[in-house]
Order: sequence, then C-alpha cells, then structure tokens
Amino acid sequence: QNFNFTLTNNQIKIIEEINDDLKSDFKMFRLLQGDVGSGKTIISFLAAANVIRSNCQVTLMAPTEILARQHYNLAMKIFKSANITIEFLTGKSLEKEKKLIHESLSNGKINFLIGTHALFQKKILFDNLGLIIIDEQHKFGVKQRKSMSDKGGNNCDILLMSATPIPRTLVMTVYGDMDLSVIK
Repeated sequence: QNFNFTLTNNQIKIIEEINDDLKSDFKMFRLLQGDVGSGKTIISFLAAANVIRSNCQVTLMAPTEILARQHYNLAMKIFKSANITIEFLTGKSLEKEKKLIHESLSNGKINFLIGTHALFQKKILFDNLGLIIIDEQHKFGVKQRKSMSDKGGNNCDILLMSATPIPRTLVMTVYGDMDLSVIK
C-alpha cells in the first residue's frame, strides 16, 4: 500500500519463489540477481515483511554506510504505517545508541536491523532471527557471511543480493548450493 508503483510480473514471480522457500522446511539460500534499479530491495523488503509477520527478526547488511542508510530510509518510508521497529547500526553509531540496540535486539523489541559490517560483531545477538539479507554480497568475505549466518542458527533463511555476482557465486548456483532468482 505504501508503494507508488506496481510490481512487474517478474518481481511477483520472484516474491512467490522466495515465499515458497520461506514456508518450506529447508533453509533458504538464494541469490537475487538484477541490475541496479531493478527492484531487488523492494523484493527483499516484502520478504522481510513476511518474516516479521511470522514473529521473527530480519537483518539487512550492506557494505557501505551510504548504501545501508539508503536501505534504512526506504524501509522507514515503506513500513511507516506498519507496526515494525526498524533500527540502523554502523561502526560509527554512538556507544549509547549501540547499547540500546544491543538490548532491544536481544529481547526481541527490534524487528528489522539494517546496517554495515557492525552487524556481524559478537555483541550483536538476536532474539529470533529468521532472515538475513546481504546486499552486494560479493563485497563481504566468506567468513563474514558465515558469522552472520551463525547468528540465525540452522533455521535462518538467507537472501543474497547482487547486481554483479562474482564467478564463485555463480558456480554455487550451478552446483546446487544456492538457488537463483533473476530480475529481468
């Protein structure tokens, strides 16, 4: 309802693929690939809304503070009429803010946490993390993505987004380690 545009048939199809993964008994590990401006963020936010509606938390990690802030601002606009608590965390966040976020996150008061590399720090503990979204996933190391995944445990779904996936990522989609959705 808060969109000022209509989703394309391809975007709707991809949302259905992701929703099928989210409802399945298996952990989702999906790459959402599409050009800049193709709608990856909107699709990820719709997935986030479905996970939050299921009483789980969501986190979105971006490689730069500017990109993370853009995601945060868009999320605040899109979810303005929803009863969703969204917070923003980077390495530059004030210590007082970080402490409040740590407490609110671990007791489940934050539904959606958006930020940068600061999200995979050991102090960041979720109450019930259900979905991890990583934008420009190729800019994070395997160990960094693994440490994020560990925060959600065995049942936490993972959605990676990229406009330019690296060859290693594409190989993972070919050999069955990762599902692929392409926005056309």
